Amino acid sequence: MKSAQLIKQSIIATLMAGLIGCTTINPYTGDQQVSKATKGASIGAVAGAVVGAISGDDSKERRKRALIGAGVGALAGGGIGYYMDVQEAKLRQQLEGTGVGVTRVGNEIILNMPGNITFATDSANINANFYDVLNSVGLVLKEFEKTVIIVAGHTDSTGADSYNQQLSERRAGSVAQYLRSQGISDMRVIVEGYGESRPIASNDTAQGRQMNRRVELTLSPITQ
Repeated sequence: MKSAQLIKQSIIATLMAGLIGCTTINPYTGDQQVSKATKGASIGAVAGAVVGAISGDDSKERRKRALIGAGVGALAGGGIGYYMDVQEAKLRQQLEGTGVGVTRVGNEIILNMPGNITFATDSANINANFYDVLNSVGLVLKEFEKTVIIVAGHTDSTGADSYNQQLSERRAGSVAQYLRSQGISDMRVIVEGYGESRPIASNDTAQGRQMNRRVELTLSPITQ
């Protein structure tokens, strides 16, 4: 899990890259320049994001505060549930028949991506036929930007603890990186690996171990 310092550095780099991209042509010199209005807004976003990054209680809350500080905005009141309801409905529509489970827990949505459809055995390389599914997920996530995305990797208990921990992190990282490549802001994505520590079924059976080998995406609304 990233430290607050690493999160701040990532946020600053992302926002400053956006600042560099927002340029105009000076009519007198012909040179590219950043307008004062754009520069002021971007500097304000950087400052707000950094303040948010250091004021949260944990990684998820820090990221939410940073996004609010960067100008993404926050959901409030009854709008939170409605926003997540619509997002859930679109995800269910996109993911029907794919093998990805969609679960609603309060105002959070959990996407369960079983290892047998996402990765080959003992590999962190995404299966070629699963890219279309991730593309569908990415389309919805881009539309509903007022969410933080926690990408968590899990394994069964076969093998050494340390190896399983590393494998869970690499698999979560692969899914997160692909979502970023589809245009999901790095500021929204948190990557976590839990190895074999959070089983959802018994590791004593083949079926249970298959259920435990998974990547979960938890979509958490950005609220004040």
